[in-house]
Amino acid sequence: MSECHCGKKVSYEDCCEPLINGSQMASSAEQLMRARYSAYVTASIDFLHDSLHPDSRDDFDFDSTKKWAEGSTWHQLSILGTKAGQEQDKVGSVDFIAAYTDEEENDHRHCERSQFKKVDDQWLFCDGQTIVPEKIGRNDPCSCGSGKKFKKCCG
Repeated sequence: MSECHCGKKVSYEDCCEPLINGSQMASSAEQLMRARYSAYVTASIDFLHDSLHPDSRDDFDFDSTKKWAEGSTWHQLSILGTKAGQEQDKVGSVDFIAAYTDEEENDHRHCERSQFKKVDDQWLFCDGQTIVPEKIGRNDPCSCGSGKKFKKCCG
C-alpha cells in the first residue's frame, strides 16, 4: 500500500479520495487542507472550487488552477501546525509547506497559514497568508518530518 498524496500512511482511496469525490466531509480543517493538497496532485479542480468559502469563489480561475496543478510535480505536504479547526470548532488554521516543481523545473516550497471556517457543518477554505517557518539549521532535522537533515531534504 502506498501513502496518500497528503502524506498520511493510508491509501489515497481511504484518505483524501472520499472527500474529493464528495462521499465524505472533512471532520477538521487539517483534513480539508490535506484533501486540497491531494486535489492539486490529482488536478481535481472542481473540488478545489467547491471547498472554497462562498466569499472566496468569485475570483477562482478554473483554467489557470488546472494548468498550474497539471503542470507541477507535487512532492510533499508537511503540516507544521494547526490552531483550532477540530470537529467542535467553527474556525481554524493550518500552517503547512507544499513542495513542488513547476513546469520550468524550478523547485518551490510554498509556506502558508490557511484559514478555514465551518459553514453548515462543512469545513471550507477561506484564504491563506504566506509565512516564514522558523529558521532551521542545515544539519537540523527537516520540518517536513522525513527524518532527513534539512540540507538533504527541503533545504
